Amino acid sequence: MKTAQKGFTLVEIAIVLVIIGLLLGGILKGQEMITQAKIKNVIADMSGVSAAMYGYQDRYRALPGDDKGATRWSSATPGDGDGIIEAKYLATTGEASEFWRHLRLSGFVAGTGADQPFNAVSGKMGVQTGNATDNAGVLAFAGDTTVTPNIPAAPAITTLIMCSANLPDKIAVSVDAQMDDGFGYSGSVRSFKQTAPNPTDIAAASVAYTEDGVSTYTVCRQM
Repeated sequence: MKTAQKGFTLVEIAIVLVIIGLLLGGILKGQEMITQAKIKNVIADMSGVSAAMYGYQDRYRALPGDDKGATRWSSATPGDGDGIIEAKYLATTGEASEFWRHLRLSGFVAGTGADQPFNAVSGKMGVQTGNATDNAGVLAFAGDTTVTPNIPAAPAITTLIMCSANLPDKIAVSVDAQMDDGFGYSGSVRSFKQTAPNPTDIAAASVAYTEDGVSTYTVCRQM
């Protein structure tokens, strides 16, 4: 005697597919919310440090790190007072490093020591003026006449900049778009593509963003 084979009905299969869809939708939405939170944190960090620096200037009439009067704190190394934050943005010594010690000792930034802080994606943040030795520029863009419309050249940045490293492509684009023009090669926010985590040198040339899901960028903002 034959026995009937049991299986799922179309209604049962449809219910399962709906449940799976809801679960996947919830996961994707959760990931997007996490990404948006990281974007907001990166922007808040850059804006907060900029505000802290200007607060320091108002109080002491000097740039943190470059402040000759930093001898007011026994643990600080004073700068030379020339208005330039010398040393590379992630240097462990020199004015770029003392920038953070001065801000912390003055109470404008939480913590102790001169280590560069981390951003929301475990990249380091740092400051330097121009090429870190004088007012020679960095992150210039030569322009591109091979595309339509042509992309005009953008001058090198010679002023004080703050850089945030290890930003995934989607976060880098969003940070630039919310703080500037959304293009890594122009405006007051520039970027360069990383070949290693927390690069110690700021690239000479800025680049356009490529959203490929694997690229990471250091994004720098004029302060």
